[in-house]
Amino acid sequence: MIKEQIKRFKEELPPNVSLVAVSKTKPSAMIQEAFNAGQRIFGENRAQEMAKKAQELPKDIEWHMVGHLQTNKVKYIAPFVSLVHAVDSHNLLLEINKRAKKHERIIDCLVQIHIAEEESKHGILPVNASQLLEKGKDMSNVNIVGLMGMATFTNDKQKIKEEFNNLKKCFDDHKTEFKLKTLSMGMSGDYLIAIEAGSNMVRIGSSIFGKR
Repeated sequence: MIKEQIKRFKEELPPNVSLVAVSKTKPSAMIQEAFNAGQRIFGENRAQEMAKKAQELPKDIEWHMVGHLQTNKVKYIAPFVSLVHAVDSHNLLLEINKRAKKHERIIDCLVQIHIAEEESKHGILPVNASQLLEKGKDMSNVNIVGLMGMATFTNDKQKIKEEFNNLKKCFDDHKTEFKLKTLSMGMSGDYLIAIEAGSNMVRIGSSIFGKR
């Protein structure tokens, strides 16, 4: 099933849209199966779990941290992580920069923007985006390459579309000044709406690996 789903998404997604296979909570054997089917980008939401899997699996996997990242967990992924999706504070940015410097790396990051109704979702308000982006510019071992956001969990497609459009507007407002190139929005239930709104990176978990 995993092989077929990877093939389906590779064929379905536009050439400019990157697929992050969200493998959180899934065993390494399933990730290996997706890897064998040609998938190279995998997303995890727990730092220690991702570090363990990185040890077990092929070294050319591009690991993305897609969940909320606590500052005290950055050390576990700093040696190898390719992209941190959910930077939502200056303190987290400082810690990523510090740990990246220690490993003589530059770590790519996305700033998470809060666009959903649910307060449980993390992220900064769109009006505060430029402030955090500006701080990132001054850090030598962090490279902010774009924005990320999650829409409200709802069946109201119009609402989801509006939230994604709001994030796209925020991205467009800042992309020239801060050289942004990645807009990560859209998951298994709403990725088509996200792509229509301008997403060029989608995070797909259950549609590839099955329900958790």
